[in-house]
Amino acid sequence: MKHVLLLGATGTAGSAITEKLLSTTGHHVTLFARHAGDRFSDGPRMTVVNGDAENVEDLKKVMPGQDVVYCAISGDALPQIAENIVAAMSACGVNRLIFMGAVGIYNEIPEEMDGEDNLDNEPAQRPNRQAADVVESSGLNYTVLRPGYLRPGDENDFVLTLKGEPAKGYITTIPSLVKLAVELIGNEELYSRENVSITRAWTPEQEQA
Repeated sequence: MKHVLLLGATGTAGSAITEKLLSTTGHHVTLFARHAGDRFSDGPRMTVVNGDAENVEDLKKVMPGQDVVYCAISGDALPQIAENIVAAMSACGVNRLIFMGAVGIYNEIPEEMDGEDNLDNEPAQRPNRQAADVVESSGLNYTVLRPGYLRPGDENDFVLTLKGEPAKGYITTIPSLVKLAVELIGNEELYSRENVSITRAWTPEQEQA
């Protein structure tokens, strides 16, 4: 059993990962979000914490004893949140971090697919890129995940690419992200210190969807 701290637990990805962890693993999950208590209740393998990741002291309170930290937070404050996570983990001796960013932060989406969501064309990508840079320079055992737009679908409908490679798509099925997230939580060596895009394989037909 591992102790997993899930930041952003009430969001789309966080909620889906929580459900999978509780139903298919023996891990203990600490669910952390500003209004986590509105959505979840404490249980035998679940601790619910209302907290703000923009406040490093809130993170330091829940960090001791954790084996893995998974960050599913998004938004303009993400670079500061990344710095707070790194600081809290370093202070509390926690080393494994799985951090969600977004595909496109390295201008890796080919133009014929969806180039408008690349960093150079989409200012909203800047916090995602800055936060990923913080994580990569942290010295932690990190994995940066770069999903695309989250949609329903099949858990096996995905392709992976590493940083520096062109992305193969810009849409990610929620079940595929959850599947990889649970595997990463369970295996600290899987994509250790790697930066990975997970998307469906793009086809021209998606342009009509």
